[in-house]
Amino acid sequence: MDRAVDAVNLGTAGADLSILGLFLQADIIVKGVIALLLLASIWVWAIVFEKVTSLRRAEKAADAFEERFWSGGSLDELFEDEGVKPTNPIATVFGTAMTEWRRSLRVSGTDIGHTGARDRVERAMNVSIQREMERMERWMIFLASVGSTAPFIGLFGTVWGIMHSFSAIAAMHNTNLAVVAPGIAEALFATAIGLVAAIPAVLAYNKISTDLGRFAGRLEGFATEFGAILSRQSEERA
Repeated sequence: MDRAVDAVNLGTAGADLSILGLFLQADIIVKGVIALLLLASIWVWAIVFEKVTSLRRAEKAADAFEERFWSGGSLDELFEDEGVKPTNPIATVFGTAMTEWRRSLRVSGTDIGHTGARDRVERAMNVSIQREMERMERWMIFLASVGSTAPFIGLFGTVWGIMHSFSAIAAMHNTNLAVVAPGIAEALFATAIGLVAAIPAVLAYNKISTDLGRFAGRLEGFATEFGAILSRQSEERA
């Protein structure tokens, strides 16, 4: 209680209502809430930067790979260059399919035209797509969590700060605006920081989720087309 009274006395003497001043004058619980939200906000922006960068890089690599894939060159040559040690998701799907196709030919002597071999190749591509998308979607749950919980965490800091301020006001028996305002401002600052963390997280989650879904559809489309090509080549060899 003595600390609360001292905080109010400081407000009556002329509180510092700058952002830094509000943080320094806040209660220890409110400080902890604000620090947590600031760290979450920094991490959100780091994730957004990483996801946007990796998606652009994956799209660019997919464009270059598909341009070469559809140029009519040898699949075996493309596999040796891109599929053995893939550096992007679409090359990984291609390499997985080619590896399974070659394994079927080598082990059982069955071509992709055989139902069992075709099913194995399709399953291998589907598993590859799932793994690549899981890797690309890493930390997306964190964006969703921050977007949904940060406002409530900030609100908790605000409620705690207001309770702290009202306790100090009651102890001083003074409801002058100069006494009330600094404590309320410190408390509301926590809600503001919560919104600063939550709004970018929600917007980024929606945008990145849409882009990831579009890229997953691109991989699935490529897998379907490539499966058809392998099947057609098998029919031509038969």
